Amino acid sequence: MSANTMKKTVVDLNKAPRLSGKDQARLEAMSDADIVHAVETDPDNPILSDAELAEFKPVANAKAIRHALHLTQEDFAETFDIPLGTLRDWEQHRTEPDKAAQNLLKVISVSPDTVKEALLHFHG
Repeated sequence: MSANTMKKTVVDLNKAPRLSGKDQARLEAMSDADIVHAVETDPDNPILSDAELAEFKPVANAKAIRHALHLTQEDFAETFDIPLGTLRDWEQHRTEPDKAAQNLLKVISVSPDTVKEALLHFHG
């Protein structure tokens, strides 16, 4: 790979990571108390308080909204004038919608007919 090439990595959160034999043995040797201590002292992944967790804002879930409307990806993208590739990236969590797109998704989720009507007005 050249210095200007990006490599895409896909993480499957439903599969445990592959560990080397040495790492597997180390993990199996840990007691529950050892694991709790490791979690509590990990400087790269601090435990968040309830107040800190409350500051997180949920991102509009394009796939859930689309499913609630009983639309295919193609129909949803066409109906709401969203590039199909962009919708697929959102649904597969390769990218997150920017603030304007999040707001559009929120409006679609509560009033899809209003959005359709508005878009028809502009697209004729």
